[in-house]
Amino acid sequence: MSDKPATETTAANTAPAVAEQLVTPWDVKGAVNEDGTQAGIDYDKLIQQFGTRKIEPALIARFEKAIGRPVHPLLRRGLFFSHRELDDILTRFEQGKPFFLYTGRGPSASSMHLGHLVPFLFCKWLQDVFRCPIVIQLTDDEKFLFKQNLKLEQANQFAFENAKDIIAAGFDPELTFIFSNLNYVGGAFYHNVVRISKCITASSSKATFGFTESDNVGMWHFVSVQAAPSFSNSFPHIFGTKSDIPCLIPCAIDQDPYFRLTRDVARRLKYPKPSLLHARFLPSLLGSYTKMSSSNEQSTLLLTDTSAQIRNKINRFAFSGGKDDIESHRRLGGDTDVDVSFQYLKFFLEDDEELERIRVAYRSGAMLTGELKKLCAEEVGKVVQDFQERRKKVTDDIVRKFMDSSRKMDWTPSCAVGGPFKPEPKAAQEKSGETA
Repeated sequence: MSDKPATETTAANTAPAVAEQLVTPWDVKGAVNEDGTQAGIDYDKLIQQFGTRKIEPALIARFEKAIGRPVHPLLRRGLFFSHRELDDILTRFEQGKPFFLYTGRGPSASSMHLGHLVPFLFCKWLQDVFRCPIVIQLTDDEKFLFKQNLKLEQANQFAFENAKDIIAAGFDPELTFIFSNLNYVGGAFYHNVVRISKCITASSSKATFGFTESDNVGMWHFVSVQAAPSFSNSFPHIFGTKSDIPCLIPCAIDQDPYFRLTRDVARRLKYPKPSLLHARFLPSLLGSYTKMSSSNEQSTLLLTDTSAQIRNKINRFAFSGGKDDIESHRRLGGDTDVDVSFQYLKFFLEDDEELERIRVAYRSGAMLTGELKKLCAEEVGKVVQDFQERRKKVTDDIVRKFMDSSRKMDWTPSCAVGGPFKPEPKAAQEKSGETA
């Protein structure tokens, strides 16, 4: 606290605040402009900063040729925007060679929010088109280590409840393994944790994550635990002792620092480096300068919200790209680049032509902010309502099946060598008795 009188004014406290954007696994904030306003996340800058590669149209065209269908809207609209060696995974798919998907969730509450759902919906689509296994890590140990007031038992229970939310995204139970770190880590998995730990120095963790000597040692060590699912021999009930099967990790861009270290370690351990697909953040209702977070319910759409609650939150809190009055808006139009309701439609409205119609109408001033918010609330409401209907059907026993580490899984590729994959209709698979 300053010892100067509260009435004293100095150049330091009257000058506009200026700060660079901050994107870490624990904190996401846009830059602060010279006039003191918040800026949105600069994703091109993150590509340069993290050393990733932008997903170009040629790569999307190759993806579509490989799977024999259009790519997911999140991919073709640039909401998954960056990658590390996605082309290597496509090559394996084209050649009929095995790989698996890996993603995760840090369970900090009993229910997820809308932003958490996005990568799981995308991963479910990837599983459908690739017909490959997915492992989903619930980092209840991490949440206990990083959240001072969270009890270990709470974190573990949150993991079990979050597993129900994840299952409700529609994953294939025959190709999906969900695990809590607190319950699963041991055996072959822990062998890899120890191997990885020996390869990561304190100085490299400090440089990557900004840890200080006051941070607990578990925080320093956790990178080894998050890295271990990248390697196939961490899951002997699926892959046996095979250590040469690579993975693709779809995740938000803030998780990339973990896997930069993982890729360095993989080289030393002679394991295949994981490939990555990076997503943009679903913005907070309050603006695109930060991601949606459970810590502020006003800026967050929870997966437990009713349609009325979703409509009320969007109407009251969703940042608008419209003008201050109707006359100005009709004349000048709205800004879809900053309007949160339009950003949500980019994530959840499947019809490209309808999305473009809305964009043109809002930018021209033909559509008002209230009309755009109404469309957004309806579309998001449908997504959440559909999710809630599926979530009701997920029992404790179903969760235990997904978490059963004694369960065998057929990870052999189901696509023909050298040709695009055209999945057989599920009904036909069931009739023929084929395994996935």
